[in-house]
Amino acid sequence: MRTHTQVDVTERSGGGRPPEAGNRWFALWDGYFSISYAVTTVLLFITDGDQTYRAVAIGALTLGVPWYAALGRQLMVHGSPSRAFGARNVVFGVGLFVLFTVATACDVAASFALFAVVPMLMMALPTTSAIAVVLLANLVPVTVVWLTGGQIGAVLPTSLLGIALSVLQGLWITRVVRQSRERAELIEELRCSREQLAQLSRQAGVSAERERLAREIHDTLAQGLTSIISLVQAAESEVAASPELAQRHLELAGRVAKDSLVEAREFVAALSPPSLRESSLVQAVSRQADGLVAQTGLAVRCAVEGTEVPLPMAVSVVLLRTVQEAFANVRKHASQARRVDVVLSYAPDAVRLVVRDDGEGFEAREDEKGFGLSGMRARVQEINGTAAVSSRPGRGTAVEVTVPLAKARAEAAGE
Repeated sequence: MRTHTQVDVTERSGGGRPPEAGNRWFALWDGYFSISYAVTTVLLFITDGDQTYRAVAIGALTLGVPWYAALGRQLMVHGSPSRAFGARNVVFGVGLFVLFTVATACDVAASFALFAVVPMLMMALPTTSAIAVVLLANLVPVTVVWLTGGQIGAVLPTSLLGIALSVLQGLWITRVVRQSRERAELIEELRCSREQLAQLSRQAGVSAERERLAREIHDTLAQGLTSIISLVQAAESEVAASPELAQRHLELAGRVAKDSLVEAREFVAALSPPSLRESSLVQAVSRQADGLVAQTGLAVRCAVEGTEVPLPMAVSVVLLRTVQEAFANVRKHASQARRVDVVLSYAPDAVRLVVRDDGEGFEAREDEKGFGLSGMRARVQEINGTAAVSSRPGRGTAVEVTVPLAKARAEAAGE
């Protein structure tokens, strides 16, 4: 089974072929082949010998140029010496060997073309087969000298040295080609991995933004709409018996609607709540408590322990949202509550928030069902804090959040 990245690499590089980025070096080989052909042709022109044989030798070498360009180059660029070769590789190797043999048989000076023939055979054929053909190619000049009655001793040492150098050169070329292709494939895989990572990062960013908007909507708009509905319903029930009280509920509903509209505009722009830009956290919490008193008539007590100090905006936002969530739960679930206590405790290295009510409470497993409490915990975790919700039926509910300040201040300073 191939991974997603491996599939991308195969598709992008043309059905399993090495990426073209890894073949740019092949232009150097084209230049080397051209120089080898030119030098060998010049040697044939300046050596003594029958002109007919010389012409045949030059013609055979010249035919090697289109043979390489039309068939061999593509095999060497896209093939791999470590893979089983196909019919085209065999055809190219045999054809190249025949052309070299014909040229050398006509003029032994054509054997200088071995400098180009050996690398082509090594790149077009698997290593074992290529070495065998290269050995035969190096024996061709010796055989020609022997058949023409020349002195074998004069060319044999050169041929043996050529065989050794050809094998070493071929192995070196094979290694270089393999490493180049492997490096090109790794680069392509890295590029695909980076694209995949960028896509995952974008998806993670979208998910994080959706979660942020969901929390903001729940903590602002949803709670504001719930309060407005409650106030309007209260006004409807009192409009006949107590018009003044109904009017006050409607005015309070209008104020909540305006505040919710401002909050909506601010969180869409990813800005801090307006209540925190205009005042401190303690003052913002006190205003939330006043709103709870006005809507429910509960006794709400706000207390500050320690000396209030400026907090990073991220910490203040999370604590304010925690208070809003706790108050929303009091309005919705703590119908038997009579008192709510809010305590902000400042310490040199941490800040702690406790919101406690004396309502009916709930079972611990019910805590896991609501989006509000889970969203509250997610917010607190983002600033490296801890959140705990304790509740028992008939014993009320307590929400406690503790945030260490050292890391929060360091991150705020880094921004």
